[in-house]
Amino acid sequence: MAKNKKQTSKDVATLASETLKDKSASETAKKLAASALSQSSTKKQTGAELEDLASTVLSSPKYSEDTKSLAGSVLSQSNKKR
Repeated sequence: MAKNKKQTSKDVATLASETLKDKSASETAKKLAASALSQSSTKKQTGAELEDLASTVLSSPKYSEDTKSLAGSVLSQSNKKR
């Protein structure tokens, strides 16, 4: 399995932290934020379920730019072979 060595950037990690603290943030945004934050200082990769969620978010007009930023970060850290 090809390992993806990308990590969440400091800016996206900050956005993820703020999203998790935001009581009005959607469950989707919080899932993506948690995934992005968990990958900020490790070599963890995005799982298939979060990969699908991130892809859906990026292709939908209903999500905010912040949520799409989190989705993009999560998706960029997915398994290279999937």
